[in-house]
Amino acid sequence: MIRNAEKNIHLLNHARIRALDDLEKILHEKEVLQGEINILETKLAETDARLRVAAQEKIHVELLEDQLEKLRNELSSRNSSEELVYNVNNSLPFSQSNDVNSYSEEFDVWKTENISLKNELQALKTQLFNLKKTDERVQILEEERISLESSLKELEFKFSASQEDVSNISSLKAECKNLYEKVEHLQQLLENATKQADQAILALQQNQELRKKVDQLEKSLEEANVYKLSSEKMQQYNELMQQKIQILDERLQRSDEEIESYVQLYQNSMKEFQDTLTNLKEESKKRLRDDTVNEMPSEFWSRLLLMIDGWFLEKKVSAEDAMLLRDMIWKRDGSIHNAYMSSKEKTERETIATFLRLTSSTSSPRLHVIHIAAEMAPVAKVGGLGDVVTGLSKALQKKGHLVEIVLPKYDCARYQLVQDLKALNVPVESYFDGRLYKNKIWTGTVEGLPVYFIEPQHPGNFFWRGQFYGENDDFKRFSFFSRAALELLLQVGKKPDIIHCHDWQTAFVAPLYWDLYVAKGLNSARICFTCHNFEYQGTAPATELASCGLDVYHLNRPDRMQDNSAQDRINPIKGAIVFSNIVTTVSPTYAQEVRSAEGGQGLHATLHSHSKKFVGILNGIDTEAWNPATDNFLKVQYNAYDIEGKAENKEDLRRCLRLSSRDVRRPLVGCITRLVPQKGVHLIRHAIYRTLELGGQFVLLGSSPVPHIQKEFEDIANHFQSHEHVRLILKYDESLSHLIYAATDMLTIPSIFEPCGLTQMIAMRYGSIPIARKTGGLNDSVFDVDDDAIPIQYRNGFTFLTADEQGFNNALERAFYLYKNNIDGWKQLVQKVMGVDFSWESSAALYEELYAKSVARARATKRA
Repeated sequence: MIRNAEKNIHLLNHARIRALDDLEKILHEKEVLQGEINILETKLAETDARLRVAAQEKIHVELLEDQLEKLRNELSSRNSSEELVYNVNNSLPFSQSNDVNSYSEEFDVWKTENISLKNELQALKTQLFNLKKTDERVQILEEERISLESSLKELEFKFSASQEDVSNISSLKAECKNLYEKVEHLQQLLENATKQADQAILALQQNQELRKKVDQLEKSLEEANVYKLSSEKMQQYNELMQQKIQILDERLQRSDEEIESYVQLYQNSMKEFQDTLTNLKEESKKRLRDDTVNEMPSEFWSRLLLMIDGWFLEKKVSAEDAMLLRDMIWKRDGSIHNAYMSSKEKTERETIATFLRLTSSTSSPRLHVIHIAAEMAPVAKVGGLGDVVTGLSKALQKKGHLVEIVLPKYDCARYQLVQDLKALNVPVESYFDGRLYKNKIWTGTVEGLPVYFIEPQHPGNFFWRGQFYGENDDFKRFSFFSRAALELLLQVGKKPDIIHCHDWQTAFVAPLYWDLYVAKGLNSARICFTCHNFEYQGTAPATELASCGLDVYHLNRPDRMQDNSAQDRINPIKGAIVFSNIVTTVSPTYAQEVRSAEGGQGLHATLHSHSKKFVGILNGIDTEAWNPATDNFLKVQYNAYDIEGKAENKEDLRRCLRLSSRDVRRPLVGCITRLVPQKGVHLIRHAIYRTLELGGQFVLLGSSPVPHIQKEFEDIANHFQSHEHVRLILKYDESLSHLIYAATDMLTIPSIFEPCGLTQMIAMRYGSIPIARKTGGLNDSVFDVDDDAIPIQYRNGFTFLTADEQGFNNALERAFYLYKNNIDGWKQLVQKVMGVDFSWESSAALYEELYAKSVARARATKRA
C-alpha cells in the first residue's frame, strides 16, 4: 500500500511539473502576443489620426472639386470665350490644383495602408481568439493542478497513515514473536477441530444422501399406493421398503446425533482456542513488560554505569551510594531501569534523588574486572592485543561479570565507533616528574562495554602523535598513563576484584599498585598480567622509572624490575611478572617455549621463578565479526552445511584481482600477514614460487615496517604484476582480507614463532585449510590430517616442524594432493574445520577460573 501511494505521489509530481512547464510556456507566449498587440494598437492609433486628417483633407478636396465642376458646367453652357476661361483659370490658382493632385495621391496611399492595417487587425483578432483559447487551456490546467494538489495531499495523508500503521506493525512484531510458539500449539488444536468439523461435514453429506434415498423410497411408496398394488409380492416389497425406511431413519437419527456431537465438539474447541488466544495475549503483554529490562542492550547499562561514575567524581553522590548503584546496574536490576526511564524529563538533581531512593537494600557484587590496556578493537587496534581485550571483555560480560576498560585517548583512534562519548567535568590529577598534571577523562561505550579514555594535560602531548606506538618517549608516555589509570580508579572509588594489564605498555600498573596505591586505599584487587609477545619488553634506563613516582633504588634489583641482561636498565615485563598475582600468555605451547633460553628473550629465569602463577591460555576470535554466514564483505554468504558460496567468492576474488578463472578447480593459496622476520618471510617468498610449480594460484595481503623486506616484496609484486596466477597486495585491507579468507582453499602461516595467532582460526572459520608451522598457538590449534597420534576428529590442517623449504614443501604438497585427488575428502575437511569452536567462550571460562581462585585466596588470607 505504501509503495503504491509513493508511486502515485511520484506520478502526480511529474504531472504537476509538466503542467507547470506548459503554463510557463503559455504565459510566455501570452506576454509576447500582448507586446505585439500593444505595438499594433499604437500603429492603429497613429493610422486613425492620419485617417482623420486625410478625411478632412478629402472633404476640402471634394469642395474644391464641386466648385471646379460648377465652373466647368458654366463654361460649357455659356460657350464662353477664351478670356472667360482664362478668368476661370485665374479664379482657381495653380497651386491649389497641384494640392488637389497631391492630396489624391496621398489619399490613395493612406487607403492602401488602411487596407493593410485592416488585414493586420484581422490577423490580430485571430491571434486574440487563439489567446482566449490558450487562457481557457491555462484555466483547465490550473483546475487540474488544484485537483492534483488535493489528490497529493490526500495521498500524503494516506502515506502518513500508512507509516503509522507500519510503526504499529513493528510494535506488534515483538508480541507476535512471543506468540508464535504457543500459536503453533493452537494451530494444532485448530487442526484437530478442523478435522472434527470435516468429519461432521462428511457425516452431514452422508445424511443428505440418506435423505435423498428416503425421499426416493417415499416416492416409490406413494406410487405404489397410487396404483394400489394388492398383490402379495407388492405387499412384501412394501414391507421391505418400510423396513428399509425405518433402518434409514434410524441411521439418519444416529447421523444427526453424531453431527450434533461434532458440532458441539468443534464449538468447544473454538471456544478453547479463543480463550487460550486471549490468555496468550494477556501473558504476552505481561511478558513484554517483564522482558523490557532483560532486552536492554549492553550500551544502556554501560551508559548508566558511566553516569554514576560521573556523579561520584563530581561529588554528587557518596562512595557508598555509587558502589550500591553500580551493583544494581551490574545485576540488571529492573528498579534502576525503571528509575532511569521515569527520570528522562527530570532535572539532574531530581534524577539523582530518584536513584538514591533505590539504595536502601542491595547485595554484594560478583567479579568486577577492569582492563588497563594500550589497545582495544576496533577503536584503537594495532595487533592481536586489541582483539583480545575486546573479545575477552565481551565474553566475561556475557557471563555476568562487571567489566570496564581504561585506554589512552589517542588522537588517531576511531571515535566514530564510540557510543555516547563525552568528557567529565572534573579532571583527575596524577603525579609525574615531580608534580601533578591534570587528566581530562572521557567516557563512552564500545560494543556494549564501558570505556574510560584518559587525555593527559601534559606539555609533551603524549597521545597526540598521530600513531599508537613507535615514539622515542614511549616509556614515559605509557608509564604516565599507567599511573593516571590507577589514579582514576582511586578517585572514582572503584573497588575492582581484578585489574588486568597487558604487555609492557601497562606492565607498570603492577608495581605501582602494590608500592603506592594499596596504601592509598585502592586495595581490593588482584593483579593479572598478560604478555602477548615476549619479544617486546620496553626496557629503558633505570632512572626513567622515577618519573611515574616509583622508587628506582627499591625496584632496580635482580629480584624485581632490573633487566636480566643489563643492571642499569629497567624491564617493565619483568616487573609485571614479579608483582602480579596471575601471569598469563596467549597459548599453552608458547608458555612452554618462553620458559626456554631461546624463546624467553632473557626472561626464562624469571618465569621459572614464578612458574606457579604463570599459565598459557589460547586466545579466541570474535565469532560474530568473523562469520561467513553473515559477513557483508562477501559476495555470497555460506556456512558449514552449505559451502557452495565459497566457490562463488573464489570466482569473485579472481575477478577482482584479475586472476585466471579458466580452471575452476585450480587450488588458490592465500597469505594474510605482517611481513616481519617472525612470520617467516623467506618461507612466504618460497611459497609463492612453489605454489606456481604445483599448478596453483597465490594471493598475498600484507605489508612490512622493515624497509628492505618491503622493497623485496615490491620487486616480487612488480615481477608478477600481469601474471594470471599470482597477485601481491602490499597493504592492509579489511574488506579484502574477509574475501581472501572466504575465497582461498588453503592459507599459509609459516611463522618462526607465533605466540597465539588468529589467522589460522579465522581461516578455518571460513573453510580455508591452514598450512602452518608447529609453534606457539599454531601448535595448539592446527593438527595435521596425517598425524595418527591425533584423534581423527581433531585433525584440521597440514603442519611442518622445521622452518625450512623442505618442511614447508612437504605440507603444501600433501595439501595439494588431497585437494586434487579426493574431492569428497577435501569437502569433508572444509566442513569439519568450519565447525571448530574458536570463540572466546572456553578461553573466558579459564580466565574466570583464574580470577575466582586468586580472589578467593586473597579473601581467605584476609579472614585469617
